[in-house]
Amino acid sequence: MLVIGDLALDVVLTAEGPLRRGSDVPGRVTFRQGGSAATTARWLAALGCRVTLITSVGLDPVGDALVAYLESCGVRVEGSRVSGAPTGRLGVLVEPGGERSFVSDRGAMLRMRASHMLAGAATGATALHVPAYSLVGAGPAAATVRLASLARAAGALVSVDLASAGFLALEGPDAMLGRVSSLRPDALIATEAEAAEVGALPQRLLDLAPLVVVKRGAAGAEVLRRAGSPVVVPARAALVTDSTGAGDAFDAGFVARWIASSDPRSPADADLRAALASGHRTALREIRGRRVEFHPGISVATRRPGRRGPART
Repeated sequence: MLVIGDLALDVVLTAEGPLRRGSDVPGRVTFRQGGSAATTARWLAALGCRVTLITSVGLDPVGDALVAYLESCGVRVEGSRVSGAPTGRLGVLVEPGGERSFVSDRGAMLRMRASHMLAGAATGATALHVPAYSLVGAGPAAATVRLASLARAAGALVSVDLASAGFLALEGPDAMLGRVSSLRPDALIATEAEAAEVGALPQRLLDLAPLVVVKRGAAGAEVLRRAGSPVVVPARAALVTDSTGAGDAFDAGFVARWIASSDPRSPADADLRAALASGHRTALREIRGRRVEFHPGISVATRRPGRRGPART
């Protein structure tokens, strides 16, 4: 399994009550592993997949700690360590009820280039997962298209998550859907908000991929397909105080089960129901699990022997 995209430090601000503009509220400030691609890769590894994350991080202690942590979770980290740009950082404001807002500083990820995608990068890959963040910025977009081409040539399936209504609006819906289309995805994953941002009726989404997964939060998730009726699986009720990473974990659960089906290019109803249920379970584990905290400049994990992480450039 290959995943391409951001590995970042999340700076999470959790308010204990309603925000007061221009003043203070009590709460917590924590540092955690972030990046949509990295979180999906971590959960794919937890679900038993052999997974490689292709990313770009800075030559800094934050990058060292994040790479070491992912490797300790069973993820192989490849790509580049770049000088002159910091490892990406994401400000996450969590309001009461679990809803979040983000400020994204992608840093070194914007230095990723197509030249970093070596010919052997996709050798043996079964599938490639792409958060649409990886299509934002000329360098990362070119690298992602190159890797998708290599993966397809190796016979791999490709899944894409639309990832961010904000970036879809910023880049332009038509431009982003054009980049998604260039990857020729076998499965497209989106929240209701992301689908609405691109004005995508079900048929427009199905023009991009034969399988479309729509995540509806507490209402569950649905698979639409070109051939066959929709498949819907409700979500279990859960108290959510911080939903950060839940969507990325859902992707891991869905994709891991989908690619394991007897015919992932034309999965049976039972396989799709199992994949949706796996996505829900994995999202719930992310929400309820212990979140590992980082202290910038201090590594929280020891690299496995013989593992060097991304090459320096």
